[in-house]
Amino acid sequence: MTAKVPQWQSYLQVILSREDQRMEYFQKAENILLIVLERVSSMDPRFMVDYSRNLEALEFALRATEDEVTMEVPLCIDADALLVQECSGEQSDSEKVTYGNYQMPGSCYLAVPKEGDQLEKWTKEDVFSTVGSTESSGHIVPGKILRLLKDLLVAAIVHCKRQFLIKPGELSAERLKEDDMQLPLLISSGWKMICFNIVPVVRKKQNALKFNNNLQDRGFPEGIMWKVTQEADYIPASYYHWRYSTNRPSLKLLQIVSTLKGYYLDSLRLLDQVNHEYWRDEDKKNCLTFHHLKMVLLWATRFFSSPEDWMNLEGSVYRLLVILLCCLVTNNLPHFLYPEQNLFQVEGADLSSLYPKVETFANNPKRFLKFHFAGTEHKAHHQIDNDLKALLHLPAEDKAYWDTAFFDMLLNKFQMYEITDTQRVSAMSNTLSKTKKKVTNQR
Repeated sequence: MTAKVPQWQSYLQVILSREDQRMEYFQKAENILLIVLERVSSMDPRFMVDYSRNLEALEFALRATEDEVTMEVPLCIDADALLVQECSGEQSDSEKVTYGNYQMPGSCYLAVPKEGDQLEKWTKEDVFSTVGSTESSGHIVPGKILRLLKDLLVAAIVHCKRQFLIKPGELSAERLKEDDMQLPLLISSGWKMICFNIVPVVRKKQNALKFNNNLQDRGFPEGIMWKVTQEADYIPASYYHWRYSTNRPSLKLLQIVSTLKGYYLDSLRLLDQVNHEYWRDEDKKNCLTFHHLKMVLLWATRFFSSPEDWMNLEGSVYRLLVILLCCLVTNNLPHFLYPEQNLFQVEGADLSSLYPKVETFANNPKRFLKFHFAGTEHKAHHQIDNDLKALLHLPAEDKAYWDTAFFDMLLNKFQMYEITDTQRVSAMSNTLSKTKKKVTNQR
């Protein structure tokens, strides 16, 4: 294995060498956007400017491509005074509540209580809909807020251009014509245009939504899972409905992982680059995204909680790979905070088609740890290991396999298992014996 390390490290060093410059690009584009949002806030103080952008900057710097960036615009509202009214099944079905084309849980109304005098500015017709109820006077309507924010953005852009606060070509609002739950703006970074998706957000501190996951701290510092889920962010899900957003909790967890000792983030950086170089199709609907890989890293952090799991780069990458392979073969990537939600469940997409490419990389990564700056296409013959594929289906058949012992067994199969903990070794051996009997009986 030592012969492979220099190539892994060399590939990583090229990725790291570009990170500072990417951060500069992000900050330049972000500064232009903040000028516009400051003007929006001055025209309508109900919309605030969030200057704490370190989480989004970290994510952008880690990614291999200039994918879209979410820019949340907090509403200046006493969110804890609002009533969160969950939608009935019939109400949820009346509108398709989606985000990124996949179904999300927890669609709700944000209602203003009858005694909500402090919310008077949110009961105006431009953002509010009156509804007869014993508890509330009506609902704050996300569709109306999006329409108002869109008009404010256009007016702010015009003002900033007239005042020469924005140079020609630095910002494009051409995508604002799209009817969506976010407002896209294209902003120049000095190198490429970055798409910022503007999303209004209601941040509620009390009665935060309870996750269906048991929120184990395993792999994370004690108390972190509780801490990152104490605030609830609500963003538009449809014209009338809001939904809980996992964006900030997920980014906070990624930031926590960045403080852990080992090759956690480096394994994410490397796989995202490989994904960009070799796994992505022209049809972006069938692509693995950074968000998918980030979720895989969070699962890997939980399952592989020992420091020795992350002591070398190659072994760390395989911690992500075994989980990714399992998810691809079943076309199911559970959300880390909502395990019942499948992040691969995109309309018309089938991520299982990527499985042969990822398995080929796992079997012979050395062939792929090269950069193709000239844009030359790399073709590889994909030979499937049917025995491995059969094993990878087991967590879908029995959720008990979705745990450390099963993935340790896969690491052992790839000769990446260097754990000395006797309990883990014993659990892995027991799982290996169990799976051998199960696969044999299925033949």
